[in-house]
Amino acid sequence: MEMAETGIPVRVILDEKEMPEAWYNICADLPVPLPPPLHPATKEPCGPEDLAPLFPMALIEQEVSAERFIEIPEEVKAVYRLFRPTPLQRAYRLEKALDTPARIFYKNEGLSPAGSHKPNTAIAQAYFNKVEGVKRLTTETGAGQWGSALALGCKLFGLELDVFMVKVSYHQKPYRRTLMETWGANVYASPTEMTEAGRAVLKDDPESPGSLGIAISEAVEVAMKREDTKYSLGSVLNHVCLHQTVIGLEAKKQMEKIGEYPDVIIGCVGGGSNFSGILFPFMADKFAGKKLKAIAVEPVSCPTLTRGKYEYDFGDQAETTPLIKMYTLGHNFIPSPIHAGGLRYHGDAPILSLLVKEGYIEAVAYPQTEVFDAGVKFAQAEGFVVAPETAHAVKCVIDEAIKCRESGESKTILFNLSGHGLLDLAGYQEFLDGKLTD
Repeated sequence: MEMAETGIPVRVILDEKEMPEAWYNICADLPVPLPPPLHPATKEPCGPEDLAPLFPMALIEQEVSAERFIEIPEEVKAVYRLFRPTPLQRAYRLEKALDTPARIFYKNEGLSPAGSHKPNTAIAQAYFNKVEGVKRLTTETGAGQWGSALALGCKLFGLELDVFMVKVSYHQKPYRRTLMETWGANVYASPTEMTEAGRAVLKDDPESPGSLGIAISEAVEVAMKREDTKYSLGSVLNHVCLHQTVIGLEAKKQMEKIGEYPDVIIGCVGGGSNFSGILFPFMADKFAGKKLKAIAVEPVSCPTLTRGKYEYDFGDQAETTPLIKMYTLGHNFIPSPIHAGGLRYHGDAPILSLLVKEGYIEAVAYPQTEVFDAGVKFAQAEGFVVAPETAHAVKCVIDEAIKCRESGESKTILFNLSGHGLLDLAGYQEFLDGKLTD
């Protein structure tokens, strides 16, 4: 077989002792300054005191840090060891199915207890809140990957959790709710009657499918009203992208072990955390002149990077969050109820947005029928059924591999398998039955 001829194993494994000791902070190496968040009322740059009602001080410090590496606490590493380091896998069978000279690798983050990359930051955020005496967290979730990961983190560190789950996903993905409730979280279909923000939306549209922007408004409102409660966000913010860099740091070390380096790095983008996680540790090399193509993949129904504007906008619909400069479709935008619920967000991470604006990252968008077709192709070749979000990245990987077949180039492609799709089988069934629409 090909793997015997190349000498590159199907799975590249790191020992527990080789897990990163620190997260990588790309802010230390950005070629241009990152625009600061602005206070929603004054429009002046936010200070720590403005963020303190929502986040513990440790996370605020990480949010604004210029340190290149930030140490991972031992208590966090102890929980990471439940599933980290994750394997780097060579997609030999997909390469063969596509008849491509490209070498395709994927970091398998679907092997965490929650089935996605999200625990990398959920565990860290739960820990830092616990240390500062917080008793309860609130958050939003789309498809449920983030909500389930934070439910796990809160349970392991003894915190209570309220999750506002986008209503369309709440009904599309009932077993993600089951997962969250198994780990002790309270889950509500957003918009709800529990908050002023939710009641305002329902007054205008009683049948609202919800959006991440609405769910964020509800979670923030509840957190602001309780002294013992903080808010937790699963993507977009600097500290979230920071925690996810364990993915890329491990991948870099794994590729060094086999004498490889990616020509192309691909990831799906909703808020930007999983793509940032695998990409950012390689970006310092690109800033220094290394040739590296980075592709962010999103749905055509929520085309933030490909059709949005780069400007200051709110992170939520009720306009309670700080204004951040990012690619945005507008904080009132409510996307179509596609199955990739984790990609239905109107904005993107400020760092990622800046790098797209400056030309360091490319962006593409696909309709969900093509995405599910790519997911099926990957499952039939590699065996893993991936989440609809990840299937966006797979679609782009296949396109890039076909370009290699047509040109004869043997490029090394790396992508982040950010989550498994075993709780998304209703979407796959719709596709297989020919009922899925764009």
